[in-house]
Amino acid sequence: MTKAEIVDSVYSGAKLTKKDSAQIVELVLQAMKDALNRGEKVKISRFGIFEVHGKESRVGRDPRSGKAIEISARRVLKFHVSRKLKLALNSERPAADSGVEARP
Repeated sequence: MTKAEIVDSVYSGAKLTKKDSAQIVELVLQAMKDALNRGEKVKISRFGIFEVHGKESRVGRDPRSGKAIEISARRVLKFHVSRKLKLALNSERPAADSGVEARP
């Protein structure tokens, strides 16, 4: 799903103008980015938690040459899915026309 598809979903579900829907989606995403930049967790109930972790620099290997290289320190984003979302995703059965049979 793209950001444009999210805007369309908000537009059709909330009965707002397309412009207002796009602005709301943009504001929500910006608020999430700002919080993550400050090192805060972003917890969305029944969905999951976005969290920034720091990785220290380390020595790695170039897969082609085997030569040791330094991998710089960086921040990475991690997502932990909520238990309710995980259960919801695993309880749904595949569509009948997908070619995959559902097991009981």
